[in-house]
Amino acid sequence: MPAQRSASQGTLLALPVRPASRNAIFYLTVFFFLFAVPLFLIHWPLLGLPFFWDEQGQFIPTALDLLRSGAWVAHSTLPNVHPPGVEAYLVAWYKLFGFSIPLTRLAMLFMAGFGLLFTFLLAIELSRDTEGAPAFLPPLLLLASPLFYTQSMMAQLDMPAMVLTLLSLLLFIKKKYIACAAACVALVLVKETGIVAPAIFFAVLMWRRDLKRAGLFVAPALALGGWLLVLHSATGYWLGNPGFAHYNVAYALHPVRMALSFARRVYYIFFAEFRWIGAIVLLVALKRSRFFRSDSWRVTFAVSLGTLLVVSVFGGAELERYLLPVLPIFYIVVSVALTLLPRWGGIVCTGALLAGLITNLFWNPPYPFPYENNLAMVDFVRLQEVAANFAEHNLANETIATAWPYTAAFRDPDYGFVKHKLKLLETGDFHFTSIESLPEQSFGALITYSRTWAPPGGVIALTLVRRFLEKFYDWQPDITPEQCEALGLREVVSWKLRGQEATVYLRDSQLPLGRVARR
Repeated sequence: MPAQRSASQGTLLALPVRPASRNAIFYLTVFFFLFAVPLFLIHWPLLGLPFFWDEQGQFIPTALDLLRSGAWVAHSTLPNVHPPGVEAYLVAWYKLFGFSIPLTRLAMLFMAGFGLLFTFLLAIELSRDTEGAPAFLPPLLLLASPLFYTQSMMAQLDMPAMVLTLLSLLLFIKKKYIACAAACVALVLVKETGIVAPAIFFAVLMWRRDLKRAGLFVAPALALGGWLLVLHSATGYWLGNPGFAHYNVAYALHPVRMALSFARRVYYIFFAEFRWIGAIVLLVALKRSRFFRSDSWRVTFAVSLGTLLVVSVFGGAELERYLLPVLPIFYIVVSVALTLLPRWGGIVCTGALLAGLITNLFWNPPYPFPYENNLAMVDFVRLQEVAANFAEHNLANETIATAWPYTAAFRDPDYGFVKHKLKLLETGDFHFTSIESLPEQSFGALITYSRTWAPPGGVIALTLVRRFLEKFYDWQPDITPEQCEALGLREVVSWKLRGQEATVYLRDSQLPLGRVARR
């Protein structure tokens, strides 16, 4: 009888598991749509926006190669070390619904919706000992962030890397190690620098002498190694091509560039876009709080710091989007810290931080920054769209010289700029020496555009700054209309939009074809 009673009790205890699981799925679905619906709504006007910079220069061509020829290594653009995880994700959508720009943006927004959900769930885990409901604030701050706004709709690596980093952290904290290791495999197959998270999980478990579970986190390294073998077999290079290797490793490892990159990372996370408000709140909280001393917080901070260091050392472009996996964690920490302030103080700081983030979606700083950090990327694409339309209607018989990746916009109608391919000559940049070195007979038109944010009176106008950039970053100013005229190129039309510009030049012999009033 005791044995029967024990079995009966075990059966009774097991009965609620399935309904509880269904309830969990229901609530997760509700919260996903709670965060995802506003995300979709605020991006609705931009779903048809043509592809931007690296989208058309790298990730979309790679995805289309996989879709149309089954090639895991790109052949219609230069291959590089980035694993094809995001491209495989997009191809799954394309096979179901067909390729289009709006579908691509919807697919990325769907992924970003999970980023908001995982931010919320991780915040719940890390704020269990706090009062109130601080877990609702981090997704809201993330929604208001200019970088998240733009990256959440773009076919690039860093937002999916953020999503999977948050998921792996959540699973590790909840001690679901097998699922965490699987998430880490997906993470490193999305972005190679994602290896930071499983490496830290491995180290933590080894410190705890949990060798069996630590062994699970060898799998991500093996998966990444497998991709590198595939890449080397297809290209002969471990990083895909020597130019990429030089720019993102050898060039980036200069001590001055590394130091400035690290300073730039710290500035962006703790000061830019009014995040200095959160940083001040955090400093106050660190003196008064015991909340940030648990094992869960230590692991979270280790992953954040490891990511920040790795993206400061590698990556010649030094783009802020590399910090996306760290940004939600900063907002979680700040949200917990806000609970330690008086109620009125927390409300004022939260409102000011939200207002500052939203303002920076529209406001451009006086120093150079990647256009993809805010709505400047929309201005950039709109200008290129107008210039491409002009070229298609007026320069169809000319060879057009312009810089990568705009050349891709003219070669492939899939990117949303032209309906028919045009003849192109690709330049590395718009420096005077680069344009001057092109054979005169090789092109009849030149289209320049603002590759770098350099407003009049901005930081880059300072002589000391220019000398520094020339010495350590090989910076040169772009060609001027006067220099173009000296090369026999006359400006025929130019468009300006909130500090950016796109200009068309024609050779003197072609001027009767396109005398258009400057706009």
